[in-house]
Amino acid sequence: MRNVIATSGPSSNYPQKAYRNPTDELVKFLDRKHGEDWAIWEFRAEGTGYPDSEVYGRIHHYPWPDHHPPPFALVPNIMASMRNWLQDPLVEKGKRVVVVHCKAGKGRSGTVASSYLISHEGWEIQDALRQFTERRMRVGFGSGVSIPSQLRWINYVDLWNKAGKTYIDRPVEVLEIHAWGLRDGVKVAIQCYIEEGRKIKTLHVFRKEERNLVDSTKVPANDSSRSEVIDSGQSPHNIPRHDIKHTVVDETALIDEQSQHFSTPETEVSGTEAGGKAVIFRPTKPILVPSSDICIDLERRNRAPYGWTMVSAVAHVWFNTFFEGMKSTEGQDLPSASNRKHSGVFEIGWEALDGIKGTSRKGIRALDKIAIVWRDVGDKSGDAKVIVEPAPGEHVPETHPADWQGNDTEDHESKDKRIGLRNETPDSANVSRANSVRKPENPSLEMDSDDNDSLQQVKTHGIEE
Repeated sequence: MRNVIATSGPSSNYPQKAYRNPTDELVKFLDRKHGEDWAIWEFRAEGTGYPDSEVYGRIHHYPWPDHHPPPFALVPNIMASMRNWLQDPLVEKGKRVVVVHCKAGKGRSGTVASSYLISHEGWEIQDALRQFTERRMRVGFGSGVSIPSQLRWINYVDLWNKAGKTYIDRPVEVLEIHAWGLRDGVKVAIQCYIEEGRKIKTLHVFRKEERNLVDSTKVPANDSSRSEVIDSGQSPHNIPRHDIKHTVVDETALIDEQSQHFSTPETEVSGTEAGGKAVIFRPTKPILVPSSDICIDLERRNRAPYGWTMVSAVAHVWFNTFFEGMKSTEGQDLPSASNRKHSGVFEIGWEALDGIKGTSRKGIRALDKIAIVWRDVGDKSGDAKVIVEPAPGEHVPETHPADWQGNDTEDHESKDKRIGLRNETPDSANVSRANSVRKPENPSLEMDSDDNDSLQQVKTHGIEE
């Protein structure tokens, strides 16, 4: 990893310049150590904190929001651009270095650095993650990459690498969401990336009329009605109301054994806590996600006096249907993009969901387990995009950078993700008991403050090589 440098995001603005790497100091260090043989790859949707001119324009932009995995459509270009720089045949081998940074130089940077080691240096997943942790983190402060969805993406990169580095990005329809042990007051939303991945958008928030209670969390293992819906292409909206309770099937019949590499080991379904229910969320209209990257966002809420809402749980999970379909393909030695399944179920337990701002904190349990039923629609609509890694020496596209000063890049969908009292907002969908959504009585003022991330976990004595 001597050719990949990970650092926290430098800054040219005050007050950030006082506690982050000053940009001019970073440039002096790189000039002194590497001359003209360095270039920066940055991933900050919140803005770099410095203009490109201060790093001689030697910078590549692939921004996405903090604490999230990258839109996978960016990965082939990120990997190819780093490879072209490091493996230029006209430059002495091993002379050039790549500088990766996000905000703290941990989650997003670690995801990319580990992915490069896996896809272009032949490293195993655990070896790449261990190397990044040893180089970047202080002893006793945990792993460099710790967010479950980012770790899932690194597994996807390994699968992408073994499948010949071909990725097909398709629109996806979310047919149903099944929740076990769902507590009262839980908001369930479907989100996706927009604006080349710089922002996250909420596509749908499930309402009371889309929530269907089932009689029990125990359903016969031989019930295959949900699989039939997927395989036949039938819309779940056409299933008779009296058949709803039969659309939950035993998870062992739905989830391939290989899912443990990407999804979560099964958790106990609790039927003892008050409010714990088995629920099927079935949208009244089709939910089409424009790409294969899907986020399920969860919040548990209770109304409080004087127009306030008490948020007691916040969690989310990202998954990619292209790779979830590929990993569930049986009977082949190597994964193949042409032999993947075009529908499936992604299942995960509460403990393995992403927490607040990259931590494991999620608050009070909102549910025990959740399963998302999906199917591809891109092949029929013609919207499927085949994305291959550019060949060595080929031009590699980049995405548009965020405003380096952070003036117009506020991600409202990721904002205000915290536990505690909030003002009621139309966007936050005031939720009452058992996920019934009420219309807000008063418009609200957003109450949030800048969350300056702690740099205590990462090494701070200069730049880590």
